[in-house]
Amino acid sequence: MEWIPIVLVTFKVLVLGTGMFFAIKWHYDQGKKEPEKAKERRAVLRAGGKVAAGFALSLLGLGLATVVLGRMLGLDLTFP
Repeated sequence: MEWIPIVLVTFKVLVLGTGMFFAIKWHYDQGKKEPEKAKERRAVLRAGGKVAAGFALSLLGLGLATVVLGRMLGLDLTFP
């Protein structure tokens, strides 16, 4: 049996496990600090909403542009 997959999978598990441990520890420590201000939380949520809305609009625009280009090229885009 080859030893390279065993070494690389073991290395991957160690690196990801260490990363997960420190990520969980960091989030736990952040939760123990003084709570965020409501104003900051609202600003973050509003910014996240704007990003999500922008993504949805760009996805809709891309779909529309794909349909228009497909029809201009004469592709059959009807549903069966």
